[in-house]
Amino acid sequence: MFFGGGPYVLLPGIDATKSLTFTKLILNPVSTAGASFVGDPSTDYFIQLKSIKIKDKVVSFNATSLLNIDAQGYGGTKISTVKPYTVLETSIYKAVVKTFVKQLPRVPRVASVAPFGACFSSKNISSTRVGPFVPLIDLVLSEGVFWRFFGANSMVQVAKDVFCLGFVDGGVRPMISIVIGGHQLEDNLLQFDLANKRLGFSSSLLFRQTTCANFNFTSNALS
Repeated sequence: MFFGGGPYVLLPGIDATKSLTFTKLILNPVSTAGASFVGDPSTDYFIQLKSIKIKDKVVSFNATSLLNIDAQGYGGTKISTVKPYTVLETSIYKAVVKTFVKQLPRVPRVASVAPFGACFSSKNISSTRVGPFVPLIDLVLSEGVFWRFFGANSMVQVAKDVFCLGFVDGGVRPMISIVIGGHQLEDNLLQFDLANKRLGFSSSLLFRQTTCANFNFTSNALS
């Protein structure tokens, strides 16, 4: 974690701030904490999703009711480092799995491995700089703005020859429809600009041949 506006210089001399795309941080008017006072807003970080695309195909679910936050604080999309994997409300989860499987037609499915519901033979999946070669998953935030997940962030290797889609079913009517978890955040630089109420995100730094662990402490990034 770094405090300040950067630059954030990663080895070998890459200023990761130049990879950032920005979207608004929004407020959930109802607290999502385990304990709170009535009327307290949430202190969690929420962003406004418009849709989800897999290999440029829009995933079909009730986006209006699930991606917007209602007066009781239900719905919306939260960022969390507590959840190990992204959690999706059941109808979103089923739609994502269905679309993803359809876009990966020549890769055989294998038995599911908890907590994941869609697992595949890795023998039929090639490797790339940004992880397994699988359909790209885009969280669409506004016109022309999307957060892209490559295979390194969408897939989890659970056995020698098995990859699973790294999203889990959050059940029917959870308070938060989508919680973006740690695996999806790995090697993505996030900048929480609270003064301007916006989130900067880089997508996978692997694409630029670096990682979050490659921070150059000899740089002037904290000046």
